[in-house]
Amino acid sequence: MEFNDLLVQRRSIRKYRDEAVALETVKAIISESTLAPSSGNEQPWRFIIVNNWEMMKRISDESKKNILARIIADPETYAAKYRKMLENQSFNVFFNAPCLVMIVGPEKQRNIRVNCALAASYFMFAASSRGLGSCWVNLGADIQDSTLREELGLPEGHAVIAPLVLGFPERIPAAPQRRDPEILAVIS
Repeated sequence: MEFNDLLVQRRSIRKYRDEAVALETVKAIISESTLAPSSGNEQPWRFIIVNNWEMMKRISDESKKNILARIIADPETYAAKYRKMLENQSFNVFFNAPCLVMIVGPEKQRNIRVNCALAASYFMFAASSRGLGSCWVNLGADIQDSTLREELGLPEGHAVIAPLVLGFPERIPAAPQRRDPEILAVIS
């Protein structure tokens, strides 16, 4: 696939076939994601692979509980628009995908969010190049339960920066309309 085609065709997928992604494929995609640039070449990202439906449901339920608590504490929070969806007991924030890859990193590292976002972008393109779908599901990042964090192997002082679902798309949605770039200035 040509790079420009990859840029145009990559979509956020929210409907997956009930088909596992081979662990070797997941690891290859992760390996390619580490080719992303990072500030100071620190390469601070770490990865947790979850391809167990029960564990993904536990993470989904934990995140839903914590986000709903935030919404109740502050009804004006940005996440309030997701309230009805999060209150639905059967809603799985991971869209019942067969695989979840969490890109994690040290919470206090200065550029951790940017560095992990770059790795996540590479991850999504690497997945798309193999005919796989992915979606960054930030609703799945709020894991506070210490037992669950320990079961996931999430180190102390680390945060889930990019929870990415991965799988074979049931369908690929049309590209949403994009606005023209807003160039604020050209200084020659």
